[in-house]
Amino acid sequence: MPLLLLGLLAAAQLIVAGWALLSAGEAARAAARASYLGADTDAAAARVLPAVLGRPDVTEAGGEVSVRVNAPALVPWLGEVPIAVSAALDPAAGAR
Repeated sequence: MPLLLLGLLAAAQLIVAGWALLSAGEAARAAARASYLGADTDAAAARVLPAVLGRPDVTEAGGEVSVRVNAPALVPWLGEVPIAVSAALDPAAGAR
């Protein structure tokens, strides 16, 4: 029984981390669009990101925007799971 519970907890943690990865990806794409338009990348990423993930750490370098968040831990001794996603908006690539 304890092994089954541990397995279920591990599977749930993987699901939470995957959800955080997808959410961070959406935030990175929104921040890349904002960067292309000259808008505030931090605000764009924060607007799309669920509040549970907290305030994102957004960095921009060379047309690429990176978003870092921490996925909540379901097990107290595990700690938060760091998630980082990058996105770039390159309109010239779509014109080929």
